[in-house]
Amino acid sequence: MDIDPVVEKIQQFTVETPSWGYGDSGTRFKVFHWPGAASNLHEKLEDAAQVNNVTGACPSVAIHIPWDMEDDWQEVKAYAHVLGLRIGAVNPNLFQEDTYRFGSLCHIDKQVRQQGIAHVRECIRIAQAVDSNIISLWLADGTNYPGQDSLRHRRNRLMESLQEIYIALPPGMLLLIEYKFFEPAFYSTDLPDWGTSLQMAQKLGPQAEVLVDTGHHPLSTNIAHIVAQLLDEDRLGGFHFNDRKYADDDLIVGSLNPFELFCIFNEIVGAEAEGVSNAGRIAYMIDQSHNIEPKIEAMIQSVLNIQLAYAKALLVDRAALRKAQEENSVLGAYRVLQEAYETDVRPLLAEVRRRQGRNPDPIEAFVASGYVERVAEQRMAKASASGYPGA
Repeated sequence: MDIDPVVEKIQQFTVETPSWGYGDSGTRFKVFHWPGAASNLHEKLEDAAQVNNVTGACPSVAIHIPWDMEDDWQEVKAYAHVLGLRIGAVNPNLFQEDTYRFGSLCHIDKQVRQQGIAHVRECIRIAQAVDSNIISLWLADGTNYPGQDSLRHRRNRLMESLQEIYIALPPGMLLLIEYKFFEPAFYSTDLPDWGTSLQMAQKLGPQAEVLVDTGHHPLSTNIAHIVAQLLDEDRLGGFHFNDRKYADDDLIVGSLNPFELFCIFNEIVGAEAEGVSNAGRIAYMIDQSHNIEPKIEAMIQSVLNIQLAYAKALLVDRAALRKAQEENSVLGAYRVLQEAYETDVRPLLAEVRRRQGRNPDPIEAFVASGYVERVAEQRMAKASASGYPGA
């Protein structure tokens, strides 16, 4: 087999890491402090640069506003460039203000809705300043009890709010509409599924697409099927990759269900092979907060798991798969996928890194660098000098 075309595809594949994955985080019960965890955007970018250095696949970093708010965005953009990075998707925060207790863009009070709209527009201006072309929107809006609000009226208010946001998008900028079937609302969620997000995107226009978070589905949902539908509708804007066992979604992507991740990529690679243009313009992003794992190492492992799934999908014999499908050979088609999935692609990925002049083992390279120990000492000394109580 000629591996050069596969190597070239893997070299072109990139995935965005999230700024919030490098800072301290925790569960509902406890925030676990890591020595030297990034405490501001500059430190988060420095950590993200380490992931990109050893993987060669993560040149952009998603930011969250106001968590990552800065006074000088030109300086931030320049600093990211020095580190070999760029700022990626801008994520508005519409769930932490007290005024959002009963919703943001769906709130019954127009003033609250306007506050949310103004914040997203602020994020659009930030995206323009840092040359980002993606606004990644997730809402916590929903209700906890029957009768709490009119579900139809909430839908109409959401549509009106999104329309105000949409007209503020400059040419070339996308609004990616995420969904989650429950939490923090426990009776109804205003954007609960891919169909609702798709409908909103289609009503808004071509600059609105759907963002699929791999952990935001009921158990046993066929995410590969959702991906196929969105590809067919030309509305698959991007992914937030993560994994989960029950109902939360901050585990390392591919750590619990790697075959599902492979099936997702199989749909994308297959669509691209057939000339589906949407398959070639998807924003691949990680959305994870690592609470008990070493943060940077966990992010590297996430990237490696994504690369494994993607590489295996590239090895699927498309002609054999199509032939089996046309012959209604159920097991024949399955075995084509099984053969690709069971192929050990680690040597192939190691070869990709060698050709890039990198250590074939990114984890080994990162641990050997001593970066964690070095920045922990530097950052804790800086925090101590500033009087920070956690130092």
